[in-house]
Amino acid sequence: MTAEWSQWSKRHGQTVDVIVAILLCAMATYASRLAIDVPGRGPVVVRPASLAVFDLSALASITLLWRRRFPIAVLAITTACGVAIGAIGFDVSVLTAGAAFVAAYSLGLWSSDLRTAKIVPVVSGAALLITSLLEQFDPVVTGGRITLVAGVLVAGAFAEAGRSRRNYLAALHARAELAERTREEEARQRVAEERLRIARELHDIVAHHMVLAHAQASTAAYLSRSQPDQAQEILDQLAGTTSAALRELRATVGLLRDDDDSDVPLEPTPGLAQLPELLATFEQAGLTVSMSAIGARRPLSPVADLTAYRTIQEALTNVTKHAGTASAAVALVYSELLLTISVTDDGGKPSDHTRGEQRSESAGYGLIGMKERAASVGGYLHAGRRPDAGFEVTIELPLETSKESDD
Repeated sequence: MTAEWSQWSKRHGQTVDVIVAILLCAMATYASRLAIDVPGRGPVVVRPASLAVFDLSALASITLLWRRRFPIAVLAITTACGVAIGAIGFDVSVLTAGAAFVAAYSLGLWSSDLRTAKIVPVVSGAALLITSLLEQFDPVVTGGRITLVAGVLVAGAFAEAGRSRRNYLAALHARAELAERTREEEARQRVAEERLRIARELHDIVAHHMVLAHAQASTAAYLSRSQPDQAQEILDQLAGTTSAALRELRATVGLLRDDDDSDVPLEPTPGLAQLPELLATFEQAGLTVSMSAIGARRPLSPVADLTAYRTIQEALTNVTKHAGTASAAVALVYSELLLTISVTDDGGKPSDHTRGEQRSESAGYGLIGMKERAASVGGYLHAGRRPDAGFEVTIELPLETSKESDD
């Protein structure tokens, strides 16, 4: 009920101001009929309503219509009207000077200067109290003067409560907007990261299989006349290469489907366990790959295991495409915390700067993807020409720590 009234008053603020003005004018006019200093009886109706009080209270009430835009000026006018009512011989109380207290409440609620909002209403109340004392000092404590002090306190308390509630709601609204913006930014970031991850996967799959298919097709075309049997064998391998590429592409694209009932078979996630099969595909394309491992084999996280596999795959693909050599070496070094993988070749010469630069540029998104993969799992990748000859790709990946060592 309170919330509904608050919303209605906000939507019909001008109507509320008119109703308040009418009520305050009526109260002040009625109070002008009350006599003061009637022992044992309190204020009683003993005289007709005063036209002067009606005029002053009407002026004070009308100025309240601008209390939100000019709170200090409205408070000054309503206070002056209250002082004038006391000066013409009527009791100054919360009834005859009610407009001043409404204006004081408005100033405390809407003023941007907190010091002004606290001091000016007190000055207004003091002016009304002094007017009441000058008109009739004895007795000092009367009902009207008590209401003046109470009016100042109540107006200040209501203004402070209204200001606190408004600031609280503004803070809630600001936090809600910030949370909404944060959710949208996080959603966009997750989408961007997922797009980047899928782009890396598609690049690695397509680049690897296309290079192998190109090498196999070129070799088969070269041998088709002189050695048809060997050419046919290579063509059979080419069919297997393209079939593997299609399977991996279907599995990757299948992850993008929205429905959970997709019948696309999911291939196992590649890792170092599939490294022999990967090296065999390069052997079929004419690249001789030697592999060595130093240290006891330690487990990698699934993401780091995939990163290791894709890095070796991309590095060997680049060797096939750009190195101009038929051999490469893959070295795995296990330490206590890191797995260091190096893929090297002896293609090119140290003085062939142009060729080295072209090779780095031609790797393009491959090197970028490898660096992004390494960074995503907390690793580090370096790629560049070797001092003696060839090219080297080195990646360091964190190993999983065993639960036993943590106990």
